[in-house]
Amino acid sequence: MMNKNAAEGFTLIELIVVIAILSILIAVFLNKVEYYQELAEKTAMEQNIGAIQNALTLQHGKQYVRGNSDDVTLLSTENPMKWLQKLPQNYAGEFFDPKPTSVPPGSWIFDIKAHELIYIPSRTDHFVPGKDGLNWIRFHIEMQYETIKRNGVTVQDKALVGTVFAQKEKVNWF
Repeated sequence: MMNKNAAEGFTLIELIVVIAILSILIAVFLNKVEYYQELAEKTAMEQNIGAIQNALTLQHGKQYVRGNSDDVTLLSTENPMKWLQKLPQNYAGEFFDPKPTSVPPGSWIFDIKAHELIYIPSRTDHFVPGKDGLNWIRFHIEMQYETIKRNGVTVQDKALVGTVFAQKEKVNWF
């Protein structure tokens, strides 16, 4: 016959094994949660970049339609956030020569001095900064030019054909 007390409850070894397994599962889960939160932040940043590029394309087209094609180059000095119908919640405003520590992480800012839009990530576990070593990503408006030829003859050496919202310096994120 089995001892009645031996059939009741867990042994200390069983309890330690269960706690160890649960600890490992929780650690793996928390590591993945942080990774996916950083991935979500990067995705949200890329969505804002897409919205700004679309707004830039509309501003470029508006200048041509209104007959102000010479003013298209002025777009590179403007704050692209002003072109959006609704500002992102994490837009912190305009700053003159900002430092990453002067703005809360996870924010967009516009550098008035350099005419650049900057994103400061809040999660940087998988972020490798650019040459300046700072945890931010700087964007600016690039003018695209090309030579226009007709029948093999150059008609215009540098014709403005487009505008692009681009990263100023390559950073690695993931």
